[in-house]
Amino acid sequence: MDPITLTLRFPGSRARWLAAGLAAGFLVANVLSPAFAPHRSLAADTSTPAEHTITVSGVGTVVTAPDIADLRLGVTFTRPTVRAARADAAAAMTKVIAALKALGIADKDIQTTNISLQPAYDYAANANPPRITGYTLSNAVAVTVRDLDKVGDAIDNALAAGATTFDGVSFRVDDPAKSQQQARTDAMTQARAHANTLAAAAGVAITGVASISETSAQTPYPIYYGAAGAPAAAKDVATPVQVGTADVTITVSVVYLIG
Repeated sequence: MDPITLTLRFPGSRARWLAAGLAAGFLVANVLSPAFAPHRSLAADTSTPAEHTITVSGVGTVVTAPDIADLRLGVTFTRPTVRAARADAAAAMTKVIAALKALGIADKDIQTTNISLQPAYDYAANANPPRITGYTLSNAVAVTVRDLDKVGDAIDNALAAGATTFDGVSFRVDDPAKSQQQARTDAMTQARAHANTLAAAAGVAITGVASISETSAQTPYPIYYGAAGAPAAAKDVATPVQVGTADVTITVSVVYLIG
């Protein structure tokens, strides 16, 4: 760095002292300031070449036979008082649970999912605020049926015992691990086939795998066939239920190295 010369002319001794101080301060700032320091030249590191990759996806699906059914049902009552709504809902749900247990459904497979109490309003009079006419209490349970031959009976017996709401039935596989493993293998096989096709078309070779990610899903099929369209005078028949199938699907995204 070339030396920097600063010349200041001040008359008198006091001015000379002031000039000397300014010069010394300027020189110190020149040495210590990063702005005046020499800068290093940074060169890009070209020793490691960029990786070349192909990203593909694969899907594996295994169709299975469900062995578990999930029911969602409950009771809802509106009464003039909270006490009356609670009492009627409690009595009805007690009977519903007893009917389910009579089919051999265990306590651990009957779970309360919601208990709610809401005021019921009369909006007809256009009053502000609307007048409270009573209270609605709802009690809902989720039921796991492990014997699929009893699904129809569980629905019919619960409704006969006093259930006022039925939100449907869905089927699933209790232990999907084996099906997931097969679906995972199928998904990777499909992904590699896609990668091989792309690599061959591009005139390159697959040299490794950079990353793998997966998502999985077990698709339940809610199936409920009732007799809602039957005439009112028709003979009471059991609710037919068809189990169908459940699909276990694995999707993988694979990044292959190519060279």
